[in-house]
Amino acid sequence: MTPQLQQAIRLLQLSSLELQTEIQEALETNPLLEIEEDFEFNHNDQTPDGSEAGELVEAASQEISQLEHADIPDELPVDSQWEDTFDSAPITMHSQSSDSSGLERDNEDESGNNLQDHLLWQMQLTPFSELEQAIATIIIDSIEDDGYLKSSVEEIQQSLGDEYSAEPDEIEAVLHRIQHFDPVGVGARDLRECLLIQLSLLDKETPHLDLLTTLVEHHLDTLADREYLQIKRALKINDDQLTDLVKLIQLLNPRPGNQIQTDTTEYIVPDVYVQKIQGQWQLSLNPDNTPRIHVAEHYAQLIKRADNSAENTYLKNNLQEARWFLKSLQSRNETLLKVATAIIERQKGFLDHGDEAMRPLVLHDIAEEVEMHESTISRVTTRKYLHTPRGIYELKYFFSSHVSTDSGGECSATAIRAIIKKLVLAENPRKPLSDSKIADILGDQGIQVARRTIAKYRETLAIPPSNERKRLV
Repeated sequence: MTPQLQQAIRLLQLSSLELQTEIQEALETNPLLEIEEDFEFNHNDQTPDGSEAGELVEAASQEISQLEHADIPDELPVDSQWEDTFDSAPITMHSQSSDSSGLERDNEDESGNNLQDHLLWQMQLTPFSELEQAIATIIIDSIEDDGYLKSSVEEIQQSLGDEYSAEPDEIEAVLHRIQHFDPVGVGARDLRECLLIQLSLLDKETPHLDLLTTLVEHHLDTLADREYLQIKRALKINDDQLTDLVKLIQLLNPRPGNQIQTDTTEYIVPDVYVQKIQGQWQLSLNPDNTPRIHVAEHYAQLIKRADNSAENTYLKNNLQEARWFLKSLQSRNETLLKVATAIIERQKGFLDHGDEAMRPLVLHDIAEEVEMHESTISRVTTRKYLHTPRGIYELKYFFSSHVSTDSGGECSATAIRAIIKKLVLAENPRKPLSDSKIADILGDQGIQVARRTIAKYRETLAIPPSNERKRLV
């Protein structure tokens, strides 16, 4: 495998943001590459001594044209022949955006503030003694990202070492004050304590506050098990009152630490757009993913010299690298558009009707249609996104296994998951559908799916089992 082929394959599997970084690096390291908007070459310029520079420019341009249209070795294409497309089209990556700064997308949130920093900032504003501040620092360091304290009072006491001596009551007092920091409930040791802390700050006039506190303090496990009848007997309440209590509990935050965003934002930039024009679905590449770059003529014209100086050799090497880079970009775009077109041709039903109309599709199907290897299809569809009227989807989303139907046809796994989701959303919350019941409903529609397969699909949709979906209303 030649270095040029390795480069073409590597560019093929890059995401759009990684590709922009790669292009920026190429622009910075190769003087023969430039963004077209950054340089305007004036063919009418004259040298200071009055010589006819126009003829020189014309000769250099002809030589550059010959270099750019030179024969390409057969071993360099990626599942296709370069000669089929390269000689007939100029090597320019067009973009509608003239802002070269678009090559780098920086996360707007650069604060780096996490939960510990947020709590330490509040600790510094709190009138703590030196001992209390030392205790508070250890407590804050022991709090997990979800806001819960995983260390015991004894472990915190040991962490103080010989420099400070504190009784368990003193540690509890500091912990109590931290638990009322923002977000409220942070530093709790379990869910019950977390919810009780939040309830303690509610307005005393809140309806059913006493019952709500009793429910959380003494019957939280029973509530988690959906033993509603037992709770109603213990609290001497009816269905409507229990429903009100559950709704109030759902307003509380079981993971207060999650309020402080610590994850870096990951941007998704679509690589291909699909839209319906005059009744036909048409695809186009995102023009903003690659800037309009080309070979810098003011450097390339110097290569016409026949000498073997180090400077000329350096320019020749960079010109060859620039040409291969541009060709690799062109091949990536052509391959991506070709594969995306083949996928959409198979999945028009999804664009028109949604997930339930998704057809079974595997990599081999597309590989045969576009006459490429399955590994190439896998590279093209990984971390490449398609912008549709229904949202943005990774190209791999359109591939799914199939289940045979009674009529001799096939139903995709994506369509089955969509049907399961639809059935669960429409079910009676008092009597949710079991996996077996869902399998029977699909069987009535001619789709034979085993109960364990239903369970697997349900889990991929993050839908809990029927006993956990049971509700009062």
